[in-house]
Amino acid sequence: MKPVYEPQAEEYREKVQAFLAEKLPATWKGIGSLEGKAVEDFMKQWRQTLASSPYLAPGWPVEYGGGGLSALEQVIVAEEFAHAGVPTGSFNDTFGIQMLGNTLLIWGTEEQKRYYLPRIISGQDTWCQGYSEPNAGSDLGNVGLKATLDGDQFILNGQKIWTSAGQYATHIFTLARTNPDAPKHKGISFLLVDMRQPGIEIRPIKMISGESEFNEVFYTDAACPKENVVGGLNNGWAVAMSLLGYERGEAAATLSIRFQAEFDRLLALAHQRGVASDPRIRQRLSDCYGRVQIMKYLGLRTLTKFVAGHHPGPDGAISKLYWSEYHKIVTELAMDILGADGLVPVGRKPISSFQTDDGGAENSSMSWAMTFLNARAGTIYAGSSQVQRNIIGEMVLGLPKEPKPN
Repeated sequence: MKPVYEPQAEEYREKVQAFLAEKLPATWKGIGSLEGKAVEDFMKQWRQTLASSPYLAPGWPVEYGGGGLSALEQVIVAEEFAHAGVPTGSFNDTFGIQMLGNTLLIWGTEEQKRYYLPRIISGQDTWCQGYSEPNAGSDLGNVGLKATLDGDQFILNGQKIWTSAGQYATHIFTLARTNPDAPKHKGISFLLVDMRQPGIEIRPIKMISGESEFNEVFYTDAACPKENVVGGLNNGWAVAMSLLGYERGEAAATLSIRFQAEFDRLLALAHQRGVASDPRIRQRLSDCYGRVQIMKYLGLRTLTKFVAGHHPGPDGAISKLYWSEYHKIVTELAMDILGADGLVPVGRKPISSFQTDDGGAENSSMSWAMTFLNARAGTIYAGSSQVQRNIIGEMVLGLPKEPKPN
């Protein structure tokens, strides 16, 4: 089966292609062909270009700075951007646009939407996620960060951990305990906190890859105005679940595009290394190809739901579980193809080891090694694979809940 888009969709594809042809240099080969400061300079300029177009927040309503595009049009944008080897935004835009912005569109007050959404588009505010804590990772309902109301503001004390890109953010959306006497899922609020204050301290965490994309964040009498509560006081759990739905499932329709491009590079690597005809490698390549195709059709299934007006929910766990477990398999295969060269990697690093390698990049051992090292984290962040399986079993399939320990 090969899905075919309607003629109107293909007409829109030509519009996106014209935009890329106008905005990119004639000699453009993909962001992966750039290195060092050239990457930083391009990303800064490219984000400004996207901010003045419909493509930075393509699904948001136009009145808040978005593109107002349909779900199918957003998939076409992702396909063409991937083909051209350009990003759809900066790394922090995952938090500001995909996660927080979409959540504010559902739960935010009109004042919150009109204030924060345009500032996200312009880049005036950059966001990170304050969910996990040392004692509240997979058990998110166990958050202990205290938020005590003092007049017109909350005073926050406690810690968050594994805060991705926190060192680059100006703001953090934070889950905090505002009612310590309520059941653990009932006394949580969702707060919008400015990180540019003396009460916030950020400490980078060095990963096995040598990068520091995670951070610890400490709150010591940090302040948050009470009007920055999203979704109502002590209703943060419902808001948090909406946001996790966007984090886990909103990109399901476009993820396979990036993973297909990564697989194509892996296949080229196998040919370069002369192992493509090895029956064991061929079998594993065939398995990875099939998994990417399944991912594509899972994404198309999600797309049909978006067209019908469905918002991401518990079924987002299916996509998150599938791609994160797959990424371990495909990067392990890459390291086996590299052999001993994978132990002493050289060449260009990917822009972010959280994602597949960059369009236009050479098949360097360094790019594969960095992606391999971080693929394990994909089965933990945004909810571990064990948590995703529980969500699928209990909230999607309706199976009995897992027995709780005494």
